[in-house]
Amino acid sequence: MNLHQSASILPQLLGSILETMRFLGPENCTLSIVEGYSDDGTFEILKLLRDKVERIGAKYHFVSSDLNPRVGERIEALAKLRNLALLPLVEDKTDQSQTTVIYFNDVAICVDDILELVHQRIWQNADMTCAMDWTYVGPDPTFYDVWIARGMTGDTFFEIPKDGNWDSAWNLFWNDPKSQQQLNSHKPFQVFSCWNGATVFTAKALEKIRFRHHREKECYQGEPKLFCKDMWYHGYGKIAVVPSVNLKYSNEAGQKIKALKGYATDLVSNDEEDQRIEWETKPPDLVKCMQNYENQIWAPWNEGL
Repeated sequence: MNLHQSASILPQLLGSILETMRFLGPENCTLSIVEGYSDDGTFEILKLLRDKVERIGAKYHFVSSDLNPRVGERIEALAKLRNLALLPLVEDKTDQSQTTVIYFNDVAICVDDILELVHQRIWQNADMTCAMDWTYVGPDPTFYDVWIARGMTGDTFFEIPKDGNWDSAWNLFWNDPKSQQQLNSHKPFQVFSCWNGATVFTAKALEKIRFRHHREKECYQGEPKLFCKDMWYHGYGKIAVVPSVNLKYSNEAGQKIKALKGYATDLVSNDEEDQRIEWETKPPDLVKCMQNYENQIWAPWNEGL
């Protein structure tokens, strides 16, 4: 995790992480957190967490960084921060072929959310699985991570015109009936890219891939989208959204979204065979790059690679 000014979300977030580690076996788990210039108690809480994590038998890596994405090149700073959290894993010289990386934003997440993302990553033989994250711009929730996420059409999850209005935000996958049906049925479906508040991916990808900013002849885009793009390029294109996992960025809103969408435990099917993803091996030829709402272009998926 990379955290900043996150004290209010930490009891829910860290509580779920610790319970998940107990379930998976603490001896199998390492928690790596990078904190940045917080003044709300986040640093102090995370520093004190070490005793709790190590007492249950897990490893804990915690550092504070003065990298500020609000100063200078934002994506470059964010990429460095994400890579810093991965550094203990990258520097570990033991066999990581069976390791699963669980990467969180500062979300209100439950134990069953985490376990479902991990389970689907393994059970679907996926390279990456992502949640669905939400925001409220009106009385109803709308999908949040629209700058990063792209479906197998190469398009955004909902249509955003150049004036930036979100009038179509409730019409997810309007041009992708297959994904829309899977979403409405709470069944996993393949996408080109995602992050969506929490993601799980194979550590094998880190043999060749790091988070980065765009290259000179590459459309400006977020570091998680570039990470997914590089995953496709290196043969890790089994990327899926797990719509039974729905997240929000505060405890109050998290409870609200669970009441509306349901908990993962209630949404998953006992008959998992009908949830098997039929993986497409080729990415879409063109993927929408949205530097901002006014500048949206279709570019070859492997532009700049």
